Amino acid sequence: MSEPRRRRGAERTSHRGPAAIPQLPLRCVENPYPPMQLLSADQVEAIHEASMHILENFGIEVMSPRALSLFEKAGAEVDHATQNVRIDRGLVAEALKTTPSSYTLTPRNPARTIHLGGNRINFTLVAGPPNVHDMERGRRAGNLRDYADLVRLAQHFNCIHMIGNQVCAPIELPANSRHLDTYFANLTLTDKAFHVSAIGRGRALDGISMMAISRGLTLDQLAEDPGVTTIISVNSPRRFDDMMAEGLMTMAEFGQSVAVTPFTLMGAMSPVTLAGALAQQNAEALFGVVLTQLVRPGAPVMYGAFTSNVDMKSGAPAFGTPENTKANVASGQLARRYSLPYRTTPGSASNAADAQGAWETMMALWGAILGHGNLVYHAAGWQEGGLTASFEKFIIDVEMIQHMMEFLRPIDVNEGELALDALGRVPTGGHFFGEPHTLERYATAFYQPLLSNWQNYEAWAEAGGLDATARATRLWKKALEEYVEPAMDLAVREELEAYMAKRREEIGQGEP
Repeated sequence: MSEPRRRRGAERTSHRGPAAIPQLPLRCVENPYPPMQLLSADQVEAIHEASMHILENFGIEVMSPRALSLFEKAGAEVDHATQNVRIDRGLVAEALKTTPSSYTLTPRNPARTIHLGGNRINFTLVAGPPNVHDMERGRRAGNLRDYADLVRLAQHFNCIHMIGNQVCAPIELPANSRHLDTYFANLTLTDKAFHVSAIGRGRALDGISMMAISRGLTLDQLAEDPGVTTIISVNSPRRFDDMMAEGLMTMAEFGQSVAVTPFTLMGAMSPVTLAGALAQQNAEALFGVVLTQLVRPGAPVMYGAFTSNVDMKSGAPAFGTPENTKANVASGQLARRYSLPYRTTPGSASNAADAQGAWETMMALWGAILGHGNLVYHAAGWQEGGLTASFEKFIIDVEMIQHMMEFLRPIDVNEGELALDALGRVPTGGHFFGEPHTLERYATAFYQPLLSNWQNYEAWAEAGGLDATARATRLWKKALEEYVEPAMDLAVREELEAYMAKRREEIGQGEP
């Protein structure tokens, strides 16, 4: 009896033909559930007070003369010799009066506009790794060809709402101008919003200018309807270097979004205790928020959080840990304390697209969802603690993101969903397979996975016995075959190319 059933299962798999990869339709994702309250109100206030103590008594080192001048004019205590800046709680409160609680980012395709704040959730492609990996070609240095393919994958899957800052570094290109190539790839191979590099003023302004060109806007018009964002990574503990400060101020000056994100690894760049790390993170994030408002009151800014821990045996960073997950939830409470949109991250320290990578990412992803993150950065493709962008991990992450999106859909309770007629027609001990209520809904009743395999063992073995990672290899290759490049007006493309040529000449051998 089992042999014919096994054969039919294998036939169903092998004769599906060129059906497209199943995926969820493009939609805004909302979290309809109340945010998790991991900290009590008193504990949130205790962390706030500790952060104010850090800002008022310890201060933050700022390695930018321009930023030091802005703080000094605002009444902060500035020690130019040590570049230390102390700000009081009054200055923080004044800045928070002008920060928007929510805002939008509009790319060249307005249908891809993303909403940051409230209950909205957006997922981004991994950003920043120097390496790239897939199961067929192995681990290798980042390059423009792989960069382009990863961006194509991000465009293909609807659950990825934004492109991160350089999904992998194309190291074969000059370091001082490669950002132009990656911006161009983002703008031509996708029509989604993207993060620009804020390492100094030039790179930030190039990203802003190229987004403006793609939308046919002036820089002043783009300032009123922002289209790009960036991550300002604080050099924890308590330091803003010159390049990061300049990038932040440039983005704020032109009305573009900034996510101020301390990188607080407990036991290394922050205290070993979660409360201490959160107090430091909070102080550093608020300091950056204040700076954006000193540059341009009302500039869009996010509360960024990236608190995790290190392995105390080796000192290596760890992600997707219970501490990291709790930090993701607690940081959401702090962001809401200040009415700021919240950027968070799921991550993994695994060196492979394996079970460890999946459970660590899912742990952190739950923290991001329960903490009501608005921008879930590095959501797809993160591997090796952020040192590698993985094609297989991208597919695994897309599956997990889609699971989460479906979990966030509220349960409908109405006459049709309660199915009393069907319950009345099916006799005791019967089944619902042939019931009209089932037949009307069978194609859309449940989430259809793109990676999970639900065959019985015999059918799975006969079809090749591929595990999830091997299936992911097939899927990213198929997705690249299905990819369709979004149309761009030829005149816009030529204007972008002319801008890049002009900037390369201006940059020469120097810094942008």
